[in-house]
Amino acid sequence: MKKLLVIISMFIAGMVAAQSKYEGAMAKGLEQFKASKTAEDMNAVSAFFERVGDAEKDKWLPYYYAAQATYLTGWMDPKADKDKVGEKSKDLISKAEAIEKNNSEIFCLRQMVAILQMIVDPMTRYQSYGAEARNALESATKADPNNPRIYYLNGQTLMNTPEAFGGGKAIAKKVFEKSVALYKTFQPASPLHPNWGKEEAEKLLAACQ
Repeated sequence: MKKLLVIISMFIAGMVAAQSKYEGAMAKGLEQFKASKTAEDMNAVSAFFERVGDAEKDKWLPYYYAAQATYLTGWMDPKADKDKVGEKSKDLISKAEAIEKNNSEIFCLRQMVAILQMIVDPMTRYQSYGAEARNALESATKADPNNPRIYYLNGQTLMNTPEAFGGGKAIAKKVFEKSVALYKTFQPASPLHPNWGKEEAEKLLAACQ
């Protein structure tokens, strides 16, 4: 019995050490993420998180942040091939989805990537990538209707959509108001979970006044 307790204790200690190592790596990656100023910085962050994901196997957050960092390079580098960036982001998102099913945050990221690829040629891509973006937010809402990022992203889209097509500041304002209200009570599941967009939502709401 005593031998069994020792084995169990060693197993638990090993699990705690592994979790601590993972959390340390994630914290380091998030600090690098916040400090990134260029597309090159973001590419390095993406590669770092992808390595963490490949090592952990059962954690979706590393692939989520790897995809988000890759996505951001599409905006930070004016010469970036947005389709190439988008496809790389989608590959990483798929890895996250293979681990974590039906996750609102991952669906939000899919919407963002679809918009990135749509703006390459909005007139011809609106029906395909626009639908992809809408479907992603609908899935995000079903998964967690209290995720404030859903309404922040939807408000962005509406704000940049002509009034003749159902958009404009007046429509976007109501959506941003909901986002800002939800941000006031939103609590991430852990310090490692997504917790972005609050300041941006507040600024865009102010721009709609």
